[in-house]
Amino acid sequence: MESIIELRHLKTLLALEETGSVSLAAKRVFLTQSALSHQIRALENYYETPLFERKSSPIRFTPAGERLLQLARDLMPQVAAAERDLAQIIEGEAGELRLAVECHTCFDWLMPAMGEFRPLWPQVELDIVSGFHTDPVALLLQHRADLAIVSEAEPQSGIVYQPLFSYEMVGICAKDHPLASKPVWEAEDFRNETLISYPVPDDMLDLLRQVLLPKGINPPRRTSELTIAIIQLVASRRGIAALPYWTVMPYLEKGYVISRPITSDGLQSKLYAAMRAEDSGKSYLDNFCQIVRDRSFADLPGLNVLAI
Repeated sequence: MESIIELRHLKTLLALEETGSVSLAAKRVFLTQSALSHQIRALENYYETPLFERKSSPIRFTPAGERLLQLARDLMPQVAAAERDLAQIIEGEAGELRLAVECHTCFDWLMPAMGEFRPLWPQVELDIVSGFHTDPVALLLQHRADLAIVSEAEPQSGIVYQPLFSYEMVGICAKDHPLASKPVWEAEDFRNETLISYPVPDDMLDLLRQVLLPKGINPPRRTSELTIAIIQLVASRRGIAALPYWTVMPYLEKGYVISRPITSDGLQSKLYAAMRAEDSGKSYLDNFCQIVRDRSFADLPGLNVLAI
């Protein structure tokens, strides 16, 4: 009997398991919700059985769905390994991957991704260009780095971008701070507060670039290189801050500070991988970006799919 199962079906099932919802899974595999639902219905019609319970949240798979999900768990890593082996046979295993980053919180997800990458590409020299860089793309053009993590995909000759993910920035304050009583913070709430941030230019702070400066608000500043130091200053009512939700979640759970959305739509920040156009076809660079996406979605709360 000829099988109806295709790799795209297995990817969809894994996305449903990881996200717990049809709408989020559709974003993860870059489909519309209706297209993803059509895929699932095609499988269910073929096997004449449902694959998951439609009204459960998160999604709960039926025994038939669980069996196909197990197939996806077993097979997709083998497919990825075979594709990686083919790339190494065709292109060669050796290479160099020097990373440049512009964000202080990148290491929350970068180190696990590097740890997963190394044994898969043992002949690729993997390293981090020391320090935080306000213009990491310049390092690419100078051939001092091979991949840069940036927050904007600005068109530039000789540079291409791969989307990684977007994430929510939240405002944090002490539990007894007056702003703790507000469910959502707007730009005006920052006007008379000290903003505690990393020591980077204003155009690298999404809070300033997207929310405050367009309203003519530029609050007094205090800076620190370390996330834990920012948290401690906020908890001591030395000011307020805006940080990625995944970064502050452990401190929220311990009750050190509280968080609030910034604007009713939420403040979304983005991350891209930039590389030289001449290197964009290198499989180990593509694989590293995919590992970053996969590990980050698995490990960090509150991420969203990002497309160029």
